[in-house]
Amino acid sequence: MARTRRMRALAMLGALLTFAALLTGCSSGFAGLRLRIAAGNPNGVYDKLAQTLATAWQSGLDIDRPQVLQTQGSPDNVTKVLSGAADVGFVAADVAADNYEQNPGLATLARIHDDYLHIVVRTDSDIRTVAQLRGKRIAIGSPASGVEYIASQLLKAAGLNGSVSTTTRGLDDSVKALLNGDVDAFFWSGGLPTPAIADRNDTRSLRLLDIADLMPKMQEINQVYGTASIPASTYNQTGPVTTLLVPNFLVVPRSMPDDVAEALVRGLFDARAALARANPAALSIDVHPGIETQPIPLHPGALRYYRSQKD
Repeated sequence: MARTRRMRALAMLGALLTFAALLTGCSSGFAGLRLRIAAGNPNGVYDKLAQTLATAWQSGLDIDRPQVLQTQGSPDNVTKVLSGAADVGFVAADVAADNYEQNPGLATLARIHDDYLHIVVRTDSDIRTVAQLRGKRIAIGSPASGVEYIASQLLKAAGLNGSVSTTTRGLDDSVKALLNGDVDAFFWSGGLPTPAIADRNDTRSLRLLDIADLMPKMQEINQVYGTASIPASTYNQTGPVTTLLVPNFLVVPRSMPDDVAEALVRGLFDARAALARANPAALSIDVHPGIETQPIPLHPGALRYYRSQKD
């Protein structure tokens, strides 16, 4: 009897030691991992989501809090990821796709949220179409930003390259410049509604241009562009506006270890509630659209996570 009790005690002790070892392995599996997230301007959508994600990854992976890098936006972010200056980047899909063609070392973790192109004029302006921007002064976003990138693509599609006067300005500065008469129009790519536009349009001082006629050319330029409608109620307009939709991806180097990529994707979806509180754009983050990152392939570690969700 005593021998039986000793054997049971030893068996229990062995089980406890094995369980402790598993716990230690779980908590220290990513010990020493240091992450840098290329985000964007302070308090922008990328920055707010990156700050929340950094906290979630810190807790979920039991690592030091990832460093959130302030950047100019998508072109800057993808450059940092490809050069090794960042480990994860928030990047607009058009910028990511163009860079992937030149460097197949890029991979994605997820499609996160979509942005809508805004081309904004004053309500009292006689500008009704993109073609009527010829000869006008246009703010096209911050330097080296995703807004500047997409603005250049649309001006090319409209045949307006060299026929307009452009200036690089952030969103707040662009709104002020338009209302003050310093520019005739500005470009912005963001979620719905964008507060900086909605909050200043309670008197219907701003109007959006419809670009339905340019969408076929834009989709020839880049297959990631989609067509979307901005409801009239979004910005107190007289009717809905057809515009361009561009997804946003989380990108990483293809060389990232598979287990790290898988853990980052898991942490992303586990943090959806916190991300949505940080910015409403994150409400669209979900597993099913998350895999839609064509033409850039999912990282094998990310793909492993998505496949596990089908079980």
